[in-house]
Amino acid sequence: MSQNRTSTISRIILAGAVASLAFVVAPGAVHASTGKTVAVVVATKTAPGQPKFGESGPAVVALQTAIMRNGFSLTGGASGKFDKRTRLVLRNFQKVVGLKVTGKVDAATAAVLKLNVATTTVAPATTAAPATTAAPATTVAPAPTVAPVAYALNPAALPIRGNRGEAVLALQKALVTAGLQVRGGVDGIFGSGTTQTLATFQSTKGLPATGLLDANTAAALGLIAPTTTVAPAPTVAPAVQAASVTVTTLPSRGARSNDVVIIQNALITAGIAVKGGADGVFGGATTVAIQKFQTANGLPSNGKLDTRTAIKLGVMAAPAIQLDVFPMQGPCSFTNTWHAPRGGGRLHVGVDIIAKEGNLLYAVADGTITKIYNAANDKLAGNGIRLTKADGTYFFYGHMLRLADGITIGTQVKAGQVVGYNGKTGGTNTPHLHFEIHPFGGAAIDPTAAVDAVNACGVTTPLPVPAA
Repeated sequence: MSQNRTSTISRIILAGAVASLAFVVAPGAVHASTGKTVAVVVATKTAPGQPKFGESGPAVVALQTAIMRNGFSLTGGASGKFDKRTRLVLRNFQKVVGLKVTGKVDAATAAVLKLNVATTTVAPATTAAPATTAAPATTVAPAPTVAPVAYALNPAALPIRGNRGEAVLALQKALVTAGLQVRGGVDGIFGSGTTQTLATFQSTKGLPATGLLDANTAAALGLIAPTTTVAPAPTVAPAVQAASVTVTTLPSRGARSNDVVIIQNALITAGIAVKGGADGVFGGATTVAIQKFQTANGLPSNGKLDTRTAIKLGVMAAPAIQLDVFPMQGPCSFTNTWHAPRGGGRLHVGVDIIAKEGNLLYAVADGTITKIYNAANDKLAGNGIRLTKADGTYFFYGHMLRLADGITIGTQVKAGQVVGYNGKTGGTNTPHLHFEIHPFGGAAIDPTAAVDAVNACGVTTPLPVPAA
């Protein structure tokens, strides 16, 4: 279940794609009682060389992999089939980053996802020629290898720390497009969070990790034309390629797949011996190796490939939105039920954390209580709250027994602060927390990876009261 909200995204600068080009998305609405999204879709053609709905093949695998690389979970992973699930997640991606919500791989979407777009200009067919004079074969221009048209920033006025405005927004969005999480969000402020993320990007590209936006870094991000010599990316391929490993396809004991090979190679690269080598079989040897890795890195040593272990191994990207605190006091449990069918044709747009009635509910981040739900007025959501961060990202808590004392609209809360108690108000008979994540105030995304990354279902002792 979701909440009533109307969100309009008017102008977005697409870093590394088309400069000075605005995309207008019609208002969309997600309703708490239905979980359905209503949006006006502006017709846009599929970019040349990109797959269409219903098609299969390597181009679809590339599309699905790019979507997951940007932090969006896709049930079934990179299956190579452009099915309804892929189209739905593609629409969610377009909504979150401010593109036209088409469900098609149009030129702008392909640019943001960094998919190669073939040229649309093909040399015309030649007219019939005498047999002795063969007409030259038609030549199709290769797909461009750099951003094709223009760039988002002026090379002579690159933003520096302390700046605010559209140039900083373009930088932050380019970092997000590159698969990095900007601490503090895409807020248009060049602060410590942007500096740290920029330094991380520079490290991955073999550039000096200064945290400063120099010309080489701006060119590598696609923000300016590469007029200067950009240091090349490392020529040695990383030991781990996590193309198809997502939170919904993390292999478990007994599995046999290429994903298991990826995990085993990652363990070996980390200095953990895997008896039998990278044989693609998740057996006792792989379990023991994972336990050793977890112990060495201060993780719960259970031998299971959970989200935290996968992220630490480098075989899975950190979720697009990261939580500071797990939202529920243990003991508890949860599974991935994203988009599971619900009554009335609804789809589940959150994660359900099951626990006994009365367990403490914590603020997952610093923010403000911007909305309160009441079981008397919302028969599905029950008692609940909306916790909103400074960048507009908000978290919805539903089915609460009651709110904590002092929690009302406008209340400022700290991560780890008790905001309520687990219950079964609204449309449920099982005590649980229905938890949603809405990046930058947009459509809900699958929260399972973010929740699993801070999983504390085994922690039963109440958290200490955060400092004011």
